[in-house]
Amino acid sequence: MTDSPTDPFEASDDFEIDLGSLESSADEVELNLDFAEGLDTPAESDDLLLNLGDEPAAEPEPDDLDADDEAVLAELRATLRSQIGDWYVIHTYSGMENRVKQNLDNRVKTLGMDDYIFEAVVPTEEVTETRNGAKKSVTRTVLPGYVLVRMELTDASWAAVRHTPSVTGFVAHANAPVPLSLDEVEKMLAPAALAKAAAAATGSRPRTKKIEVADFTVGDSVMVVQGPFSGVHATITEINANSQRLKALVEILGRETPVDLTFGQIQKV
Repeated sequence: MTDSPTDPFEASDDFEIDLGSLESSADEVELNLDFAEGLDTPAESDDLLLNLGDEPAAEPEPDDLDADDEAVLAELRATLRSQIGDWYVIHTYSGMENRVKQNLDNRVKTLGMDDYIFEAVVPTEEVTETRNGAKKSVTRTVLPGYVLVRMELTDASWAAVRHTPSVTGFVAHANAPVPLSLDEVEKMLAPAALAKAAAAATGSRPRTKKIEVADFTVGDSVMVVQGPFSGVHATITEINANSQRLKALVEILGRETPVDLTFGQIQKV
């Protein structure tokens, strides 16, 4: 890694925030890089509901992987180890992950940084959403508010990435960007690699993880449509997407009583 670069774009009119140098910048994102425990995301992110629950969604256990899956992961692992550059995490405005990737790809070409910035990736996974009682498979961002970048860190490459529109900083320690380990990168890219391989093998929709996400929020008024409380209005107080359950208050004998329900037992009113 080179000496801390000096920002050549500090006065750029393209940005709404102060883009200081790598050494002196106070707005770089300091974050625990233990991705097994999950990343902190901005409070305003609409995707926060996806991570509610007592425990994070579990990655597939080794016993859940067949020979084809193991081969896919082995190929991914070999590819990562053969690539040049280090992987870094950049923080973006909420919901702008794909736009940031597109903007950065364009800036790399425009600025001639192909020899230093090799690729930007938005990690994704396949999940099953429950919306108004109907289930469908969708692609979801694994790390809302973050994008992975494989690059050689120099003054120029740091500035090119740092000043891409909607990028708010590198994930850093003491204001110095910290590269990820290849094991961490593999964990984040594995879901998309497995889904892509499954789709290519079957010609159908990639398999999804065992998690369902509802378009409900705490405070919603809903109608219970199944079970002993069918036909009763309820107000959601807690949502656990990972266990596919929620808690709601229903009126029983003139008193509000908390009950435990599944996503399939309620509908919005």
